[in-house]
Amino acid sequence: MPSRRHQLLAWALPRMRGAREMDDVAEERARVEQWHTTLDRGLPTNAVPRFDRRFTVTTETLPGADGDFTSYTVTPRGLDPDLTLYYVHGGAFMAPADPFQVRYVLRLATELGARVVVPDYPLTPEHTVHASHRAVVDHAVGWAEEGPLVLLGDSAGGGYALGVAQAMRDRGGAQAARMVLFSPWVDLSTSTVAETEALDAYDPWLFIGKLRAYAEWWAGGPDQLTRYEASPALGRLDGLPPTLMFCGTRDLLVPGCRLLARRAAETDWDLTYVEEPGLLHVYPLLPLIPEARRAWRQMIAWLG
Repeated sequence: MPSRRHQLLAWALPRMRGAREMDDVAEERARVEQWHTTLDRGLPTNAVPRFDRRFTVTTETLPGADGDFTSYTVTPRGLDPDLTLYYVHGGAFMAPADPFQVRYVLRLATELGARVVVPDYPLTPEHTVHASHRAVVDHAVGWAEEGPLVLLGDSAGGGYALGVAQAMRDRGGAQAARMVLFSPWVDLSTSTVAETEALDAYDPWLFIGKLRAYAEWWAGGPDQLTRYEASPALGRLDGLPPTLMFCGTRDLLVPGCRLLARRAAETDWDLTYVEEPGLLHVYPLLPLIPEARRAWRQMIAWLG
């Protein structure tokens, strides 16, 4: 049974985030595009205590199909790590990295003595997955050639990270050593639509109308939704790195995670799937709840 703190967060978080279903697809697209013009696309570190004292940051320019974009590398001061955490942030493909996402992955970097690489990929609806996918794969391969690499991603970023792992496998050469996925959005198609629709009234945070619109924008149209870059759960799964995946059942994305787990069981892919009853979307990243602390311990033990 979910903790009282989780129950309180399930009530409060959607209200704090202003979560609601959209009224009209065209209006939502215009709203998001207007919002994008107001964004500061620098790495949001304001939730990380004493960031400047504890970490150094370097930037790289990656050559995307629609134009260049930035990637940030954050390293704990005084370290020259061998391990790289390659983190692809979530946000429904239309939101930049959140300060608390950055705080979480830097906490993990401190725990493991690793650097963190965060590509600030171009967002939808102005861009599709094809604007950045090849450049991100090239970048991840380069880091894997330098030393052990762990791919991480939450929500939309989890699906993106899985697609990156598939592309790295198909190329051959350097691969990620491991992968961690938090409530990944791995099926943007309608293959799990009945199960997803049944959860729509149960998930207080995500909304099925928005998911459908964002999915088509990101994939590049309804005819592109089943391509592995958009829906990696429908792609080839053998030969992928050992992976730990978390999802709660109060989450519109859990049908896709279950589909992925079922398909993985038919291959040689070593996928460990942790499904928690009644828990919210990306619950391991949520603050101050015992379920997140439990997931943290599971992840550290698995990575160790």
